[in-house]
Order: sequence, then C-alpha cells, then structure tokens
Amino acid sequence: MHFEGIYTPVITPFKNDFSIDYDAYSAHVQYLLEAGVHGLMIGGTTGEYYVESHEERVELLKIARQICGNKLQIIFGTGSINPDASLKLAEDAAKFGADVILVATPPYSLPTQEELAHHALAVDKAADLPIMLYNYPDRMGVNMEEAFLDRISESKNFCGIKESSGDINRLHMLTRHYPNIQVACGMDDQALEFFAWGAKSWVCAGSNFLPKEHIALYNACVLENDFSKGRKIMSAMMPLMEVLEQGGKFIQSVKHGVTLDGRVAGDVRKPLRGLTDAEKHAMAQVVNTLKTTVAGIVAESANTQAGE
Repeated sequence: MHFEGIYTPVITPFKNDFSIDYDAYSAHVQYLLEAGVHGLMIGGTTGEYYVESHEERVELLKIARQICGNKLQIIFGTGSINPDASLKLAEDAAKFGADVILVATPPYSLPTQEELAHHALAVDKAADLPIMLYNYPDRMGVNMEEAFLDRISESKNFCGIKESSGDINRLHMLTRHYPNIQVACGMDDQALEFFAWGAKSWVCAGSNFLPKEHIALYNACVLENDFSKGRKIMSAMMPLMEVLEQGGKFIQSVKHGVTLDGRVAGDVRKPLRGLTDAEKHAMAQVVNTLKTTVAGIVAESANTQAGE
C-alpha cells in the first residue's frame, strides 16, 4: 500500500439536535471526490469520532465507500478509549470496504510501549488490512517510540504513520531509521518540512474546504520538486495553520471553513462549542487572503513555465 497525495480527514456534519446529517455528509464526500483529493480518512479526530457510536462510525464508512467506489483510498479510524471497541471497528473496517485502518494509542490509559504493541498487533489481526499508525501524544498521552516500532515490524501490514507529535526530531528518526514505514504529515504547519524529508502524503483537515490549495502545495513539493514555489505557497498558508494548530478551536474552525465554502458543516458535539462571531470573521479573512495569494502563485508559476 502506497500513501501519496492529499488525504482529507472528513468532518461529520451534525444537525441542530446533534444527530448526524447524513445528507450533508454525503454531499461533502461527493465534493471531496470531485475536488481531486487522493484519499479520505473516515473516523479521524477531525470527524469527532470520540463522541460517535460504533454504528454511526461504520455508517459513515459505508456511505463514503458507496459514493467513492474504488476511486479513492479510504482510511478508517479504529481509535477508542476501549481497546475492545477498536477490535470491533477493525473487523467492520474489513467487512465494509476500508482500504486501510488507522491505529492510534488508546487515550488516557498510558500504556507502555510493549502494551501498546500488543494492542496494535491485536487490531491488526482483527482486520488484516494495511495500517497507518497515528502518533498524536498531545491527545493520547503516549508517543509511539522505537521500541514499539521495532515490535510491530513483525507484521507487514504496518506500512504508514500519521505523525502528529509536532516534534520535528521524530520526522528525522522515522525517515532515517524506519524507511519501511511511510511517513504522512499530520501536523499542518510542518507540511513543507515533511515533504522536504521525503514524505509523499499529507493528512490535512484544511482540505475539507481548501482542497485545491493543499493539492497545490503537494504538487509543488512532491510532483514538481519545486521547493521555491512550495515555500511561497506554505508561507501563504501559514496564517491558516496558526488558526488551526494554535487557535485552540481546531475542529470548529475546519467546520466553519466548510460553511464558508458553501456546504453544510453543522454543529460540533459537546463538549465543544462553535466559534464566536469575531472568530468567524477572522477565519473568513484568513481564508479569502489565502485563496487569492495561492491562486496568484500558481498562475505566476504556470506563466513562467509557458514562457520558457
């Protein structure tokens, strides 16, 4: 299994009564398919999996697979505070058409590296699908360290890792010492660094509403190997990255971005609350400036190439 391109961790639109708006979700998945992203992540952090039932999570997978057919790679999240729940999710991932499962650390329990390896291998056995690991210690409390990575290497299914620690030294360690595990950028404000170190995929929540701009950065760095252009695009995207990664309202901001783009994103489930009017206004300004600036960079590059 190869991970290449832009992977969107899909939002889950909720109605005013906080039930899932499956029609809005279906329309959003169709939009992402037509927008040209390379894969979808269903049941990731951005999708608010932690406040959804097993049945809801599986239904979101079924709908995405029905809409996308075989046109997009679908990664299905198995994360849960309860390891047994992760096993059931893994089983249903295989049953209902996921291409890949996402395996995270069970939060709160703070397992040792050996305990974490036993969990990951159990989830692997339940699905027997390619696996993208999810390293996010800020939310899970534990890093996936070298002892863990060495232990799980006995299974060929562990072929990728979404690295969301924010620690650039882990990127260096992974690319140098674990070339068999493909690294996907999971920290939006470090996308340029990940691409420079050979990553070919980016799991980016902002692609829910700015797929073209995120694809432009991927194209510049990975397909064109033009890091001068890539730096310009990344610089234009940094104000958005600061809102998402440092603003304290990550999912709310992503959902408002979808709303600004003209689709139904709905509310967030508790304990989260939506953006204030001031935050919405600031978000709109950031998005508008980003779109204009990136469009100009892409157009300038195209004109330069045409004149050569």
